Amino acid sequence: MISAERRADVVWTGTLAKGTGTLKLNSGAATDLPVTWASRSERSDGKTSPEELVAAAHASCFAMAFSGDLTEAGTPPEELRVSAVVTFAQTGSGFALASSKLEVVGKVPGLDAGGFAAAAEAAKEGCPISQALKGNVELSVVATLA
Repeated sequence: MISAERRADVVWTGTLAKGTGTLKLNSGAATDLPVTWASRSERSDGKTSPEELVAAAHASCFAMAFSGDLTEAGTPPEELRVSAVVTFAQTGSGFALASSKLEVVGKVPGLDAGGFAAAAEAAKEGCPISQALKGNVELSVVATLA
């Protein structure tokens, strides 16, 4: 049984609106990533946001799940190009992640467009990040076979 923990740390100084933070992924893959309220709610201006990190997590998780599913079905992919767009929106009671829209373009020998779209939908439903978001965030996937 696989079990793994991952850690990220943030140091935040100042108020919400005028403060700044620095994010570090303890894997060493990224350090000193700047984060601000403005990068979250307005323009990124070279800074990251929690939603961008969720988009990165969703895109990479989906790519792994989809590749695994396709391989298991006997149609391993040559390539999957995945994007995720996560929307942060103001709600009546504050703010929330509103949606995560996945887009995938794939090269998969032996699979037609319908089979590719059905497999993408199944991977969206089964990926662990989708599972974590399900019921709280609108999830969608657009799949195009190259």
